[in-house]
Amino acid sequence: MKSALGCVLSALVASVCASSLRSLRHSPLHALRQTPPQLDYNLLPRAACDNTNKSRHCWGNYSIDTNYYDEGPDTGVTREYWLSIEEGPCEPDGYARQCQTVNGTVPGPTIIADWGDSLIIHVTNNLQSNGTAIHWHGLRQSGSNIYDGVPGITQCAIAIGQSMTYQFKVSQYGSTWYHSHFSLQYANGVFGGMIFHGPATSNYDEDLGHLFLSDWSHVDVFTRWFAARNGQPPALESGLINGTNKYDCSNSTTDPNCTGRGVKLTTVVEKGKKYRLRLVNAAIDGVFQFSIDKHKLKVIAADLVPIKPYSTSSLKLTEGQRYDVIFHANQAVDNYWIRAGWLNSCQPNEHPDSITSVLRYNVSSTLDPTTTSDVTLSTDCLDEPLSSLVPHLKIDVTNIQKSFDTYLNISKTNYVHWTINTSSLIIDWANPTLKQVFNGESLFPTDYNVLAVNKNTNDSEWIVLVIQDQSNLGLEHPIHLHGHDFWILDQSTGTFDASTSPNNFKTKNPPRRDVAALPGNGYLAIAFMPDNPGAWLCHCHIAWHASEGLSLEFLEREADIQADVSNSDLTQFNDICGNWSNSLGSQSFQQEDSGI
Repeated sequence: MKSALGCVLSALVASVCASSLRSLRHSPLHALRQTPPQLDYNLLPRAACDNTNKSRHCWGNYSIDTNYYDEGPDTGVTREYWLSIEEGPCEPDGYARQCQTVNGTVPGPTIIADWGDSLIIHVTNNLQSNGTAIHWHGLRQSGSNIYDGVPGITQCAIAIGQSMTYQFKVSQYGSTWYHSHFSLQYANGVFGGMIFHGPATSNYDEDLGHLFLSDWSHVDVFTRWFAARNGQPPALESGLINGTNKYDCSNSTTDPNCTGRGVKLTTVVEKGKKYRLRLVNAAIDGVFQFSIDKHKLKVIAADLVPIKPYSTSSLKLTEGQRYDVIFHANQAVDNYWIRAGWLNSCQPNEHPDSITSVLRYNVSSTLDPTTTSDVTLSTDCLDEPLSSLVPHLKIDVTNIQKSFDTYLNISKTNYVHWTINTSSLIIDWANPTLKQVFNGESLFPTDYNVLAVNKNTNDSEWIVLVIQDQSNLGLEHPIHLHGHDFWILDQSTGTFDASTSPNNFKTKNPPRRDVAALPGNGYLAIAFMPDNPGAWLCHCHIAWHASEGLSLEFLEREADIQADVSNSDLTQFNDICGNWSNSLGSQSFQQEDSGI
């Protein structure tokens, strides 16, 4: 039987499902948050220590000190969501175009759960010509690799008119997002937030939820692939904060698509309170340096890893990264600019300084802020300093079992291909890696870039991946590993030397997360434990580069994968593959990139 809150949540989801894409044009929900969304539900009684604005470190019988890799709550609560992937007219910044969305909005509805809950999420493909699949970014998916949501790796694409049900346990807490992993689809609007309630490393009063920072194209992103794949990634026209902005149409009076109906997101706060924001870089290709005029940011989490809080005036996010921050509303009652802080030196945008929203202390005010920023924008495209990202839960890297030394380069045959060890990833939406595992195949296509990982003993073991950039282009690449947090051993410019560079590895509680920047012409060394059987993608989160093949996959403990797959899991898996192979979508939409 559903709880009262469950009914409310179901009603909310149903309401969102029924909303029209046209609501993107005028909906005040995209423009004003007069009252912070009530995200901090008391979903369960806290037996030992209640999580309040004075005790955010608490979480019932658990706390911020719990080793969440080994233990955590089992609430017995299952939360169910329905997501419709669809398309239609929209104008999130006041410029009309066709969008692909989740339940008719950009971003889609937020999935909310407690640490220890279980999730059932039904995804229906209501698109006109694309397949789809939804990836739950940053989730370890322990025991549920089959629901990681990557077509060609862990499933076949979902055919038009068909549905897939994803099921997994919430074994982490913090802020993340979900997005399509079908080619460039998420860049057209197929993404949304995920909030998993749990403890935190600093106290706050109100949770404001996500702030999605994204670039935005005024035409379908798939049409821009042809320029990008020739080595000319386009400068996009605009950017959004939580799916909205106000594009200046004063110079586009003859363009009927430039309606001028865009609005700035407005967030209203109460003087004296402390607020939590959950930042996400959802860009196709771009780095942000986020700030709020006159307000300091206290950073409390990097991706899904709680860290020792540190204070800063601004915060850099590469593609796919998340940070949780707290700001104190302790300034004069006024209006202040919230600045996404697009770094034009990393990738040009036609209007980089316009990606802003408004912070108001007075709900009745309608004036634009007049504040200025004292932040000096960075000239590099790298992460926050590693010395700042100290995990609260201390875990050292020991007993390195195996190291994969890989080399990133670029080639051009028909179009640009990024290669790892001379191979550029290309998968087949109809023949995912897991299908080959289930069929007992021993050899995998070269283009799948499969690296086998096994566990040799019952002791703690570590796998190290080193990626050396040999392209000589000086481009930063945000590397994302599915199914794991990874420990950042080194992140340096220059050349990795296998005989000497490991001497500089940071192994004592190094920063850990699931996205980290590979420096241009440098190398990134990361470590993870082979404790999660599955096929796990590792790729650059610049959408153009992923489409150009900058990816590999770890086939981890292949012999143990099928033990986690139930008969019902396998039946649905086979049905999804059968439907895709027989669908018009698989015939009408030709794969023109890596597929991810």
